Amino acid sequence: MCSHPPCEGHGPGPSGRRPGGTAYPRGVTTLDLSASFKAYDVRGIVGDTITEDSVRAVGAAFVDVLGLAGQTVLIGGDMRPTSTTFARAFAEGAASRGASPQLLGLISTDELYFACGRLNAAGVTFTASHNPAGYNGIKMAKAGAVPVSSDTGLFDIRDVAQRYLDEGLPASVESPAELQEIDVLADYSAYLRELVNLEGIRPLKVVVDAGNGMAGLTTPAVLGDALLPALPLEIVPLYFELDGTFPNHPANPLEPANLVDLQKAVVEHGADLGLAFDGDADRCFVVDERGNAVTPSAITALVARREIARAKAAGEDSPVIIHNLITSLAVPELVLREGGRPIRTRVGHSFIKAVMASESGVFGGEHSAHYYFRDFFNADTGMLAAMHVLAALGEQDGTLSALADEYEPYSPSGEINSEVQDKAGAVARVLEVMAPGVTEGAGAVSADAPAGLAGTAVSVDHLDGTTVAAADGAWWFNLRPSNTEPFLRYNGEAKTPETMAAVRDLVLSIVRSAA
Repeated sequence: MCSHPPCEGHGPGPSGRRPGGTAYPRGVTTLDLSASFKAYDVRGIVGDTITEDSVRAVGAAFVDVLGLAGQTVLIGGDMRPTSTTFARAFAEGAASRGASPQLLGLISTDELYFACGRLNAAGVTFTASHNPAGYNGIKMAKAGAVPVSSDTGLFDIRDVAQRYLDEGLPASVESPAELQEIDVLADYSAYLRELVNLEGIRPLKVVVDAGNGMAGLTTPAVLGDALLPALPLEIVPLYFELDGTFPNHPANPLEPANLVDLQKAVVEHGADLGLAFDGDADRCFVVDERGNAVTPSAITALVARREIARAKAAGEDSPVIIHNLITSLAVPELVLREGGRPIRTRVGHSFIKAVMASESGVFGGEHSAHYYFRDFFNADTGMLAAMHVLAALGEQDGTLSALADEYEPYSPSGEINSEVQDKAGAVARVLEVMAPGVTEGAGAVSADAPAGLAGTAVSVDHLDGTTVAAADGAWWFNLRPSNTEPFLRYNGEAKTPETMAAVRDLVLSIVRSAA
């Protein structure tokens, strides 16, 4: 947990003029924005690597780099203590460069994508997703909810903002637009209900753990009766109070420890299932009636089947489903059985969204519980994925555990991190055993490997990290180096738990042999 307290901005700011004509003082101390600008978004420690002054400069740079002068810029934020202050500072910077800011207030990240898509305007939301309370950040999108990443302008925005921090903002436009406020929650909720009709399903009891994040606002609006007529759902709320200090548990359902409260509540209440959202509510994790987690790969397969059927009913041939390379083999296998066309991509939302757009993919899923929908502007939304699960369960009489079994034929390892300084060397050592003499293409496991693995025909590819797969489909694993930490990430699965464990233990022993 970060020890830095939330702040309202530190030190003198860059030069320029506030909307209304008040000059910004010129500053002499600046931040290094490279510390907070990541490949896909901005994440920083409040008061240390992200401040009100830096956010104001980023707002100005956002407009200048993307050519948004004279256009609407949508700005929202989550429940973190500084999000509202940062949103207004960003709006001031954007207005100073000729944009017309519209404040969305408290929003989930997928609400931002909805607004950018529906209103065809660029926008940002202030959130650090599942990071601890001392952090905040910015997720950005162009008009139409097109992502802004390091490949599509994010680092250009960083560099221009850095110059504005160092040298001061350029002179403001003479009459900056006044800040306007709009609310998109009702339209967002109605739109999701149009995409998945839950009115006719059997009654379901659902425990929802919002983790004190934005799902505490969106769940009553979408699944409850806060804004729309009631659905046949009994919602049992856990931690719906919006609180960016996260007093109950971190809002990161990817960590098993953060699912414990939800799992207990599902069993205690005799619920049909449980849903857990992360802090900005763009990811959703699912728990069955027994309290067991359903893998994101299984959810990807379940939703893919529904979206393929819907697209084919509308006359589409071979609907495209996108999946990243560390989702289960069950996903492409199901897609092919259902008459769709699976496309394997690298990990990361910018890659998924780019392929969704270029291939007109109907749906995409990742192992991290990000789910992307063509009908949602190719953007990810945990709430819409949850609604598909509710529909699939509520349209039949069985349990979620029985339903999920169909989509989980393999034994997954989960993601396992090894701290390794020489990541490339570790991968090379693994290939010496798992595919000696092969860097890309076909080979066989070394004869020195344990019985049951030795001599197995394999393939090797480097789409994202290094993937080694048994030619008969019995197992596969992927090693991906972290770009920001000394970690090598292992993911794998096999047809049996014993084979999964054997491959996992062998590979990890090699990776860690000289860590």
